[in-house]
Amino acid sequence: MTSKTSARSTLHQKILGDIEKNIVSGEWPPGFRLPFEVELAKSYNVSRMTVNKVLTRLASAGLIERRKKSGSFVAQPQVQSAILEIHDIEAEVRSLKRDYRFVVLAQSVRTSTAEDLASFGLSKKANILEIACVHHAGDTPFCYEYRLVNLDVVPTAAEADFHAMAPGQWLRMQVPWSTAEHKIYAVAADRELADHLDVVEQAPCLVVQRRTWDDQGAVTFARFTYPAEKHAIVARFTPASSA
Repeated sequence: MTSKTSARSTLHQKILGDIEKNIVSGEWPPGFRLPFEVELAKSYNVSRMTVNKVLTRLASAGLIERRKKSGSFVAQPQVQSAILEIHDIEAEVRSLKRDYRFVVLAQSVRTSTAEDLASFGLSKKANILEIACVHHAGDTPFCYEYRLVNLDVVPTAAEADFHAMAPGQWLRMQVPWSTAEHKIYAVAADRELADHLDVVEQAPCLVVQRRTWDDQGAVTFARFTYPAEKHAIVARFTPASSA
């Protein structure tokens, strides 16, 4: 890489970092109009092409909206999950421009129960990792996660440090899945769930239940519960063929 190319790359990262910092910190709130490309190019002493690449990347990440003839604006917070995707809770929280953290409430290794086998769709007993945690957006509970991991398929999960990395993130990195199933339904929060999510008892909640498999069998069963007003499920589809 030439020194000139390296310098352009460094400036690109600086502009990107500065704008991300202004958005995430809240200094530039949703709806705020960013300086025009020519203004940014002048203030950083770079070409408009460099600025355009930065803005394109920010738009692809969902941090800004680019409007023809109007400029670029900080995007409104949007918490949505696509039904046919394995969503990332941290990414959902970051999209709200909020700090993310998670807290493990319980973790244990045991032999599967009849209920576990039904959840996994298994016919014979297996070694199971059971884990529960709460994901936070800032200081607010965002999602309660209850998960079972089939240790007969993923034995290394028994020794994983899920206090350092959320179980969903760890599994995506360690175990490529081949098939997934989502089930979506509503529940009224019982006392325990209400405490975890900091909502009143009987508050409506949205549940996204997921099972995944790889070529060795069932990998994980997970249930994510959100306060209903803070989450939406989105499906995009095309007309069926008339053939």
